[in-house]
Amino acid sequence: MREIRYEEIAEAVRGLCIEANCRLPRDLQEAIVQAAETEPSPVGRAILGDLEENFRFAGAKGLPICQDTGMAVVFAELGQDCHIAGGLLHDAVNEGVARGYVEGHLRLSVVRDPLRRVNTNDNTPAILHLMLVEGDRLTLTVAPKGFGSENMTALEMLKPSVGPQEVVDFIVKAVSKAGSNPCPPVVVGVGLGGTSETAVLLAKKALLRPVDQHSEDPFYARLEAEALERINALGVGPQGLGGRTTALSVCILPHATHIAGLPCAVNLGCHVTRHAQAVL
Repeated sequence: MREIRYEEIAEAVRGLCIEANCRLPRDLQEAIVQAAETEPSPVGRAILGDLEENFRFAGAKGLPICQDTGMAVVFAELGQDCHIAGGLLHDAVNEGVARGYVEGHLRLSVVRDPLRRVNTNDNTPAILHLMLVEGDRLTLTVAPKGFGSENMTALEMLKPSVGPQEVVDFIVKAVSKAGSNPCPPVVVGVGLGGTSETAVLLAKKALLRPVDQHSEDPFYARLEAEALERINALGVGPQGLGGRTTALSVCILPHATHIAGLPCAVNLGCHVTRHAQAVL
């Protein structure tokens, strides 16, 4: 049984919060640069150029890429042969988030209660998704989620009789309805199947896949390509000011479901779809 200390986890989460907010993943950087080369709209090209300048400056100076440094969403994959010593995983994650956001001078956006709206002043509590896996390692992925994009989340309990075309229609409709609100170009995460909460979680998790990758299943890879093509034909464009670069990627994660249902969820990541990972 391998042991990981509470303090090691807290310190790792602290660093990941700062890294994720200040350094855009390489695949997204390259996608934005490439989009600027192919975007037909002059305004769209100029905006994409501004986005590139912004993420390069933020990375060089260690500053947040976006003023909304989000609510900390943490995916933890804990090996079953790993023991956490010195405290609870949940507490270690929250301590790390508090340190990262306060010491990193990141915007504190979390309120303790959804109706009484009093700020916690350290961006905790985090949203923690824990999965037990094989091995003796702990993989932590911190994915700060801003609410300009989070508020555009869509869930539809589709009839099980619908086909792939109706699923693509729903995805495209969700992005079209969101318009400029999620700060396009967006990354489109889609969860398909399971139950309602499974679909929404899969849609969020789909945002972690590199934008230059596609589904390993050719069937879903074709649906992703079709959805992306139709989304970029909407004309929303960078920051909603017109053009073809409305989305950089569509990722569909399917799951087994009940014969009587077909849950479908769409979760959007803005052009700053941030995440950073560490393995302890």
